[in-house]
Amino acid sequence: MGKIMIIGAGGVAGVAAHKCAQVPEVFSEIMIASRTKAKCDAIKAQIDGGKSIVTTAQVDADNTKELIALINQFKPDLVLNLALPYQDLTIMDACLACKVNYVDTANYEPKDEAKFEYKWQWAYREKFKEAGITALLGSGFDPGVTGVFSAYAQKHYFDEIHYIDILDCNGGDHGYPFATNFNPEINIREVSAKGSYWENGHWVETEPMEIKRQYNFDQVGVKDMYLLHHEELESLALNINGIKRIRFFMTFGQSYLTHLKCLENVGMTSIEPIMFEGREIVPLQFLKAVLPDPASLGPRTVGKTNIGCIFQGIKDGQPQTYYVYNVCDHQECYKEVQSQAISYTTGVPAMIGAMMLMTGKWQGAGVFNIEEFDPDPFMEALNQYGLPWQENFAPELVD
Repeated sequence: MGKIMIIGAGGVAGVAAHKCAQVPEVFSEIMIASRTKAKCDAIKAQIDGGKSIVTTAQVDADNTKELIALINQFKPDLVLNLALPYQDLTIMDACLACKVNYVDTANYEPKDEAKFEYKWQWAYREKFKEAGITALLGSGFDPGVTGVFSAYAQKHYFDEIHYIDILDCNGGDHGYPFATNFNPEINIREVSAKGSYWENGHWVETEPMEIKRQYNFDQVGVKDMYLLHHEELESLALNINGIKRIRFFMTFGQSYLTHLKCLENVGMTSIEPIMFEGREIVPLQFLKAVLPDPASLGPRTVGKTNIGCIFQGIKDGQPQTYYVYNVCDHQECYKEVQSQAISYTTGVPAMIGAMMLMTGKWQGAGVFNIEEFDPDPFMEALNQYGLPWQENFAPELVD
């Protein structure tokens, strides 16, 4: 029985809080803390009635002193960071000061440039080691489950993995001409940045959406997918034996891409501040304010997601191919936790990562990426808590 503090009150935090409350024997007390306490209270109202004690608090995740004061007051065993990637370091600093374990779902990025790198968080390795606490980085789906899938493939099916293709397909339809399935600011920064993939020991950079492939996804169908840079490529390149190339593909419909290109062309996706009527605004933050809130998409989204990894490599001197993936239904997620599948597929693994540390199944002082731990208990938990996975040993490959 332990105490968890969830920082953030968006769609993913809502799912994670629901799922923590489903396991009261691990999470006996749950605090949800965010800049807007009313959002925390709304999540609490949805899940109250379970066996876990749920409380809420207001906190500014940009302010380390505020975070430290709240952590010292609540005394959690673990802090689950589901705020914005810009806030990873202030929350890690607070956990360090209070000697509390830390889990997040996305790596740090500075506000002033769309740059996803682990270097800032990896710089905390010695400090966390000396404090005797664990930081688990990237416990969402991608990054997160994709890293666990990779560790599982390496442990059970390969001596060397040479090629990994991570395929993220959202076959859902929310009915809007244009909306993003998670935080618009992060989503648009991600897809409008240059793409890149890891090959033969170095990064190969591509123009945004330059590389396109089609793939026939189980239970979703044929979709266009595009090569993006994604953070788990950086850690998997270090932690998987024999790797020659890792790529990440995500599906986008033509309507989404057309809208995005128009918004880019008129400057609405820019993160450079401009003056507007005597005050400074960031165009992308203004765009976020006028787009539908991703948390509101749940009741109107239909269809399924399919996210997984295709591995090619060697086992006992023979070529081996392996595809492991999860299919998730938007409407089923909404019935269970009042959220669409994009938040669900991130929030469930966030809870499981926290559970691995809280139960002592994963242990170690320092800063770790998820694929550095034993994948087996996490894989079991995926089947148990709503993200069952499927295997294919003769999949269609991506050329």
